[in-house]
Amino acid sequence: MNKTKFLTQAAMIAAIYVILVEVFKPFSYGIMQVRIAEILTVLPYFTPAAIPGLTVGVLISNALGPNGILDIVFGTLATLIAAYFTYKVRKRALAPLPPVLVNAVVIGAMLYYIFLGTPDEAALHVIMAWVALGQVIACYGLGYPFMLILDKYKGIFDI
Repeated sequence: MNKTKFLTQAAMIAAIYVILVEVFKPFSYGIMQVRIAEILTVLPYFTPAAIPGLTVGVLISNALGPNGILDIVFGTLATLIAAYFTYKVRKRALAPLPPVLVNAVVIGAMLYYIFLGTPDEAALHVIMAWVALGQVIACYGLGYPFMLILDKYKGIFDI
């Protein structure tokens, strides 16, 4: 394993993630969010360097975002978990699924707490569904076609 290439890939992924969140900031936060940067969540399918790259990118983005420490901690943790599971998935069609599921639950619950904070199970499920919808748009609507393009250049990720 080439450590320099691994670190370079991770750093580039983190930087691109932060740039995409900042450029598309109006769509990157809130109950209904379509984080364009989530297109990159398919990258662990191609390289393990995407796991720390995405995690650091989300950490920095959430530190710059409006949701405070909860988003920094739970958003980053959700990304780490989703990226790990995406790396473990070997069926291309399933690679975008971990970020959809993990973020729907973790980020949905976090946003519920931030925005409502009252015991209302129906509202919790609605917020989780909105987060899931945004993730499906980003991960499958944008990320899956991105995967198909990257398949043609798979060798660029060899570490």
